[in-house]
Amino acid sequence: MEHELKPFWNKVFKFDWKFGLFLILIICIPRFILVLHANETANYGYIGLIMVISAIAPFIFLSKFGRKKIGIKKPTNYRWLIIAFVIGIVCSIVLYFLGETIYSNSYENWYYYIGKSYKIPTEIDQQSKLTMFVIMALTGMTFSPIGEELFFRGIVHSSFANSVGNKRASIIDSSAFAIVHISHFGLIFTNQQWQFLIIPTLIWVLSMFCVSILFYRCRKNSGSILGAIICHSAFNLGMIYCIFYPIIRS
Repeated sequence: MEHELKPFWNKVFKFDWKFGLFLILIICIPRFILVLHANETANYGYIGLIMVISAIAPFIFLSKFGRKKIGIKKPTNYRWLIIAFVIGIVCSIVLYFLGETIYSNSYENWYYYIGKSYKIPTEIDQQSKLTMFVIMALTGMTFSPIGEELFFRGIVHSSFANSVGNKRASIIDSSAFAIVHISHFGLIFTNQQWQFLIIPTLIWVLSMFCVSILFYRCRKNSGSILGAIICHSAFNLGMIYCIFYPIIRS
């Protein structure tokens, strides 16, 4: 009988909800704290490290059989990779319009708050802006989509699915994904003080939950974790574009 976990870890854990909860606790809690610290200090170096750890977690804990089970394999439906990209772009643009319509150019607008971490100079020529956008887009389309999808839609989802099934597992991993993103927006640091924005946070968390469910659907329908990564990558591309080139005001 093949096991999802490598022999060493198989002696310590079972590939079930307890293992999934263990992963959430050891990755998401430190990540939440580090992101808040980064928002306060403007030092985002450790965030990349967390994404790398998230990405390598399946390779640390899982056997070849386990990695295949979580979706690290060739897609079975390549058409869904294209659909996944379109879904990601559309969702990011819809979320931009929602924030712009309700909160306009304020820190209650999730994209506006997140965009401040990019440190885009007020006076910047179009060529420099394009160069900066390309760098931020390439970074945003690689590190977090690969790290988060291998972690949330990969190893965490599959461990919970072994205990409660795919539908409930998707709700759990999407909830964890959404809640951890409160550190990115919701609990905000402005004017040298912390604020918790109740209504904007609820909208943001619900939005992150919904896109997370879509990431899983793209994984399922494409037959590979690559579907989720591409959808997530496209979402980040759309978000970064909206931050650099506001759609409504252009």
